[in-house]
Amino acid sequence: MERVVVIGGGGHAKVIVDLLLAAGRYSIAGCVERKPEACSDLGIPLLGDDLRLPEIYRDGVRYAFVAIGDNRVRRRLSARAVELGFELANAVSPTAILSPRVKLGAGIAIMAGVVINACSQIGDGVIVNTGATIDHDCAIGAWAHIAPGSNLAGCVRVGEGAFLGVGCRVIPGVSIGEWTTVGAGGVVIHDLPAEVTAIGVPARVKGESR
Repeated sequence: MERVVVIGGGGHAKVIVDLLLAAGRYSIAGCVERKPEACSDLGIPLLGDDLRLPEIYRDGVRYAFVAIGDNRVRRRLSARAVELGFELANAVSPTAILSPRVKLGAGIAIMAGVVINACSQIGDGVIVNTGATIDHDCAIGAWAHIAPGSNLAGCVRVGEGAFLGVGCRVIPGVSIGEWTTVGAGGVVIHDLPAEVTAIGVPARVKGESR
């Protein structure tokens, strides 16, 4: 089995550890975390903070997983890991259902109960969280996060770094801009621009008139 180092030690990391072990492909060398107390109940060794990553690579660990929920931080730390020579592992729940025609990037987390249908593309570092569904021909940009219980209909485009909160719904063919946030329970029925926050049913950019 391939050895992997987990970067991060919070609640998201707990789920990632379970997913990596369930896959049967990886053994976990340990985690790196700047707040040691965050790793206390992960059940894996604490290897120090991320300054130790070069040493961990020299010790023969070749895979890393950045278990950080913040999209921008995950992007930054993933780039650092790749610069050091690590390959980004994917953590995919054995209970997730993925079409064989789904295209996956690297460093992706796909949680329990997820369904991703034919010809969808999932970019690097994406989180598809518990129970979310992504229908056919969707494209999820790198570092985006589709939160638990969200449902995307067919041909949806989600930009890099976007965050769809818990229980979002997106109708067919809609595009959501890069680094845009859709609040929990939002229903997206029209395109959203980049770097805005949209809330409500239907979801509207904060500050827009009704």
